[in-house]
Amino acid sequence: MGWSYLGIILAVCAVLCAVGFYKFVYFLSIGYGFAVAGGGIAILIMALTNGWSEGVLWLALLQCVLFLAYGIRLSGFLLIREIKNAAYRKTLKEATGDDKKMPIFVLVAIWVCVSVLYMAQVSPMFFRYYNGAKDMVVPVIGAIVSVLGLILESVADNQKSAQKKENPDMVATKGLYKIVRCPNYLGEIIFWTGVFIGGCTAYTGVGQWIMAIVAYICIVYIMFNGAQRLEKRQMERYGADEAYNTYADKTPIIIPLLPIYHLNKK
Repeated sequence: MGWSYLGIILAVCAVLCAVGFYKFVYFLSIGYGFAVAGGGIAILIMALTNGWSEGVLWLALLQCVLFLAYGIRLSGFLLIREIKNAAYRKTLKEATGDDKKMPIFVLVAIWVCVSVLYMAQVSPMFFRYYNGAKDMVVPVIGAIVSVLGLILESVADNQKSAQKKENPDMVATKGLYKIVRCPNYLGEIIFWTGVFIGGCTAYTGVGQWIMAIVAYICIVYIMFNGAQRLEKRQMERYGADEAYNTYADKTPIIIPLLPIYHLNKK
């Protein structure tokens, strides 16, 4: 299982997401991106140091670059949005109650839980090299899926920013938002689907499968929960707007072609 190495990855993720002690929401946003990027780098260093990447070095570099790109894009986007967008900062405070000080034991509990989750999320890359897997086809397919997810997230965020500048009093409804109402969350799910697929031919033992599957289920659940909370806020703000209701009633909330239009009970 490589518990000592997993412990190192956990420590890296914990240090990098500790920014949440400044603002607890950072545990799940900016610190999340930092942890994923740092976890990818830590695994690459382990693979190089122990000779696990022999013959598949280019693949190890590719997977590390994907985690780096993911983390930098996410944390960078969130930092820029929070610094430049006063309306977003206000919405964030209303949604999280960020002005309220949380007890330290609650913060520590959140920190430990998310650190373990982030370690588990990057574990497919670790298991591939720790187990000495040398196959190429499946991890390359996984990497391609992750790239598609990353592109989808990036395009969705840019389209949303552009549409909010054009019409700040309405949700984004054009481009990818014609297909689903939360294409950025869909991109997140696709990215981590690729990560999970990339390790499928490398997992050995029940423990590795459980860790990878639970991490994947958790991120899918978090995305649906995030979409539910977003819909609740949108209903509070735009619920009386006929155009919004028409859009929301006919556009799947997160998965294309899946007729799930609402997660929040009206």
